[in-house]
Amino acid sequence: MTTSERGLRADAARNHLRIVTAAAEALESDGPSVALEDIAQRAGVGVATLYRRFGTRVDLLKAVAEHVFAEEIVPAVVDDGPDPWEDLVATITRTVEAFAAHPVLLSLAREHAVMGMDSKRAYAEAKERVLRRAREAGRIRPDLTAEDLTAVVVMALAIVHRTDHDPAATNRYLTLLLDSLRPTGTPLP
Repeated sequence: MTTSERGLRADAARNHLRIVTAAAEALESDGPSVALEDIAQRAGVGVATLYRRFGTRVDLLKAVAEHVFAEEIVPAVVDDGPDPWEDLVATITRTVEAFAAHPVLLSLAREHAVMGMDSKRAYAEAKERVLRRAREAGRIRPDLTAEDLTAVVVMALAIVHRTDHDPAATNRYLTLLLDSLRPTGTPLP
């Protein structure tokens, strides 16, 4: 449950979830200029309900981005497996897959700077746990930072975009990126 869903009456929370879910789907299938009326119809609510709940298109984008991040990106973190390297690989791979499933939303979220801090903080903390475990186990470069992992995810998303989601190409280049995280004895500049 996202921050904006907490404290709502049960029916309002259901409508909120229906609207943000419908909006996420509509943005990806119909594009960034999908009409709010179409989103309301998909959600099975009146357009007045959508406007009452979100007010503006940017407010809706913020809620959708927060929902997707909380429900798909944060849970992509794997930090409890027996092998810290495998957890790191799974975390990066699942994060890339989750972001790749929402290219339109990702673009709009960047354009409008709508990401909420709660989910970003939870993801950053979880990512740091994965990184710390892998570092302590000697499975990654000792000077690797959380920002480096973010850069790897961004690079991997560029690969996914350029290869049109070709799984073989994506896996090949993601493997090359991931191998660069292993200890080499050469410090990062």
